[in-house]
Amino acid sequence: MLCVYRYFIPRQYVKEVFDITPESLKEKGVLGIITDLDNTLVEWDRPEATPRLIEWLKSMKDAGIQVVIVSNNNEMRVKSFADPLGIPFIHQARKPMGKAFRKALKIMSVKREQVVVIGDQMLTDIFGGNRNKLHTILVLPVAQSDGFFTRFNRMVERRIMKRLKDKGQLMWEEEN
Repeated sequence: MLCVYRYFIPRQYVKEVFDITPESLKEKGVLGIITDLDNTLVEWDRPEATPRLIEWLKSMKDAGIQVVIVSNNNEMRVKSFADPLGIPFIHQARKPMGKAFRKALKIMSVKREQVVVIGDQMLTDIFGGNRNKLHTILVLPVAQSDGFFTRFNRMVERRIMKRLKDKGQLMWEEEN
């Protein structure tokens, strides 16, 4: 049974995206980031990037690391966030399905070994990234509140995390 659970285990854990530096990514040969939007980069109900996030994205660009936002949210939400930043995006991605991940790789023209997936949800971001053989990084959710479907996912994730912790497969404690 644990073999199914391995898809939910991220390769790396960080508290927030700002803990991920261009230098640490370059050391690993990373040239691209596939990132979730809501509760990964900003709160799910925040319409635009914070100044700190804009600076983080600029540092990635300056280091030659491309970023693509892959979100299950609708086009209007993702486009209104990504367009002012000049970041390519995929909306209604249907994560954890693989099509959006493969499309993001094509957009960046990079190999899967050169990409990390950053997200706050095990059921969508981490599961999808792992199934596509990408390096996954789990972050704590930016906000304490979630949309309707995400609340359901979090309930399932808590059960998965408990099972993984009980089996000694998960060594990460939520701090939020």
